[in-house]
Amino acid sequence: MPPSELMPIGVFARRSGLTPSALRFYADSGLLPPAEVDPASGYRYYGADQVARATALRRLREIAMPLTAVAAVLDAGPGEVSRLIDEYVAQVLGDAVAAQRKAVLIKSSLIEPSLADAPGVAVAALKGPVLADAVEQILTATAREPGMPVLGGLHIEADRDTVTLTATDRYRLSTRTLVPAEPATAPWTATVDGDELRAAAPEVRRSPLVRIEATPHSIRLRMPDREDRHCRLLPDAFPDHRLVLASLPEATTRATVPRDRLLRALENHPDGPITLLVTDRGVHVPTANPDPGHPDVLLPATVTGEPLRLSFRLTTLYPAVSTAIGPDVMLDLRGPEQPVTIRSADRGDLTTLAMPVNPAHHPA
Repeated sequence: MPPSELMPIGVFARRSGLTPSALRFYADSGLLPPAEVDPASGYRYYGADQVARATALRRLREIAMPLTAVAAVLDAGPGEVSRLIDEYVAQVLGDAVAAQRKAVLIKSSLIEPSLADAPGVAVAALKGPVLADAVEQILTATAREPGMPVLGGLHIEADRDTVTLTATDRYRLSTRTLVPAEPATAPWTATVDGDELRAAAPEVRRSPLVRIEATPHSIRLRMPDREDRHCRLLPDAFPDHRLVLASLPEATTRATVPRDRLLRALENHPDGPITLLVTDRGVHVPTANPDPGHPDVLLPATVTGEPLRLSFRLTTLYPAVSTAIGPDVMLDLRGPEQPVTIRSADRGDLTTLAMPVNPAHHPA
């Protein structure tokens, strides 16, 4: 019989969320040795003070942390734990980005032999840094949704004088119009795989000029002194964003707010919907007080029109504001259930529509 203060492995397994076989493995690894082992039966017993370590071990393994890193975290002091976990997560994210870029190259190596000689139609020529900036800005409005890959794509519309990039996740719609360095020969429209464009952006940024050519199943990015990059076309129809833009009612309220101060207010906001109260005194953003009727931050703003109160998801509003260009952001408001137009006060070529939410339906 175990001492009264110890528990058998089965009981400890239920308390810690680890299986008995996992406990045996971690004991043999030295990460979680039992408090006592019966010398006759070899049965293992654990103390109540080991539950916290076992639970932490399980959680660290749930994020696929290697055993050596787990051991370092479990044995670290309070000041080191956060740093070690953050370093591990940063490494995982870096590896994921590297894997994504390698996957694009692998796909290109398998696809490009058949595309290399495919005839291409000139779409547009754009300055590389400008195109890369626009791609990264607009792709913040994409989403990875099973069954709807088009929501992860970048819609490109080119005519003689402009190239328009658009993306939407159904809660946001971002669009930016670029002036080509050389006029296009004919109108062209398609939706391009967003992940592959995102992976190509660093190369595009380093090229002074990028020529976009259309092939039957991809676009070819031609860059001087660099290998061509191919990005797949998505076959599904892109949402009718032109109808959305054309059917927007006139704005009833306009507010021009300092971009960085609005971003800081959003960053300091607690969990839950973000409420903006727009009045002739400015834009109120509650950041700590749970009562949205008593916001505790007042941002200076130039406001015209009627007072309005709107709520947003942080994941909808923050990217729309953060990608705006310039020191001030302009909000065109139409009511609590209508899309808000967000754009730079001094540069209107980047425009994002953000859909408000009913905070009663989105408590977190």
